[in-house]
Amino acid sequence: MSAAQNIPTPNGRRPSVSASDPPNHIPIPANTRGMHPSSFGPASPLQTLGTSPHHAYSTSPKQGSPFSQRARSASGAMPAIARQLTAFLPADYPLREEESERPNTPSKRQGKTRMLLLENINLDAAEFLKKSGYEVDHVVKAWSEEELIKGLTKYDAVGIRSKTKITARVIDANPQLRAIGCFCIGTNQVDLVHAAKHGIAVFNSPFSNSRSVAELVIGEIISLSRQLLDRSSEMRQGIWNKVSKGCWEIRGKTLGIVGYGHIGSQLSVLAEAFGMTVIYFDVIPIMPLGSARQVETLEELLGRADFVTLHVPEIPDTIGMMGAEQFAAMKTGAYFLNNARGKVVDLDALATALEEKRIAGAAVDVFPKEPGSNGPGFDDTLGGFIPRLRKVPNLILTPHIGGSTEEAQRAIGSEVSLALSRYIQYGTSIGSVNFPEVDLRAITTADERHIRLCYLHRNEPGVLRAINNILADHNIEKQFSDSRGDIAYLMADISGVGQEEVSELYKRIGATQANILTRLLFAKWRAD
Repeated sequence: MSAAQNIPTPNGRRPSVSASDPPNHIPIPANTRGMHPSSFGPASPLQTLGTSPHHAYSTSPKQGSPFSQRARSASGAMPAIARQLTAFLPADYPLREEESERPNTPSKRQGKTRMLLLENINLDAAEFLKKSGYEVDHVVKAWSEEELIKGLTKYDAVGIRSKTKITARVIDANPQLRAIGCFCIGTNQVDLVHAAKHGIAVFNSPFSNSRSVAELVIGEIISLSRQLLDRSSEMRQGIWNKVSKGCWEIRGKTLGIVGYGHIGSQLSVLAEAFGMTVIYFDVIPIMPLGSARQVETLEELLGRADFVTLHVPEIPDTIGMMGAEQFAAMKTGAYFLNNARGKVVDLDALATALEEKRIAGAAVDVFPKEPGSNGPGFDDTLGGFIPRLRKVPNLILTPHIGGSTEEAQRAIGSEVSLALSRYIQYGTSIGSVNFPEVDLRAITTADERHIRLCYLHRNEPGVLRAINNILADHNIEKQFSDSRGDIAYLMADISGVGQEEVSELYKRIGATQANILTRLLFAKWRAD
């Protein structure tokens, strides 16, 4: 920025900025109103958490800051910070043997929270959970249904990726389970409804790996249009085959995106940067980014696109959405890519389209059935189409690596582990895919004799009246309730609760007709 741009005019305004001499930074005005820094929004994702003991509440301001001085003058003391909360455990709660046999057990029973992380979840997530006070077991491979039924009994929460299936049988066999973390985008590997009915919150990371998937698709588009994998394979065999026939630039070609969500829209922007024309189909009207255009039907997209890429969830409406009829509707010589879910494509029909050269190439990253761990196992036991796909030219087969980058896995690990910790320790369900999303500001060190009620219940009339009648002798400091279908979730912070009253409150609330799960969280009472 030139010196002239920093000189204010007589009326106090800065001069206009010339397009030929743009500024290299944008000056941020000072906090002229003396507002608390948190009013401007968080400096990091952690600070958005209403129940975080360190970030969400007003922590100790810097010495000498205007806020620090105002706080002292207004209240005579520094603002309180958030308390760590502990779950109340009733006398009949089944503690593990090593905990129940400890001498000098305190009157308020507290058990360790144990978590199991499967499928080689990012180690940073495991380390974060350990530092947060949880016992964490980290396993590289996925577990089968029978392994989950037998092995989950000593865990309060489990973290999985896409291969481990949490079925109704698994949930029924593990009534102690409180939360499931899906360290990925999809949650179709979990019976979400059954989990909610049994008081198990499920969390995922819907956006953290979207950039990684979008970049992979761009790489696949270029690789297919230039037949890079075939040329590379030939070179490894000692064959020099310099050809241009059937190899194309992607500039000027049309990309058809099926599903214009977070991945599809990011891909749209990247593709336009390469000079591609972008069209997309989605079941709902979505405002496009850049120059992309939404089409009315899938058939229209298939008939116009040079490259067709899928970015849809696995739901009844999308399973088998690409079959023989759809491949026949594609332009002759077009390319097909699937980085969404394995069951949305009929891979036998894809193999036929490639064998008959109706389409010029394809990239497949996901399959209806996938091996449970790395190593041998990608063979015809997973589907008769696999030997056929291995033989066709210009086909990219990858082992579900769309979101497998260091950046994506760190981001996913951070987001899901934080969500699990917040739910278990503070009751907040923000980010849950099967619970209503409810949160309250923190209980602080200034809040004596406070407890937090986390009450999951069937969505029926009269529930709040029954709960408020139970709590009538206490002051409800804050309360928030929301529902999702047949499930409702209430959080309430109650003051004036003595240590001797907690057990009775727990029994009375847990005995209500609509109860699914009752949790009482409290800070340690100070000794009188």
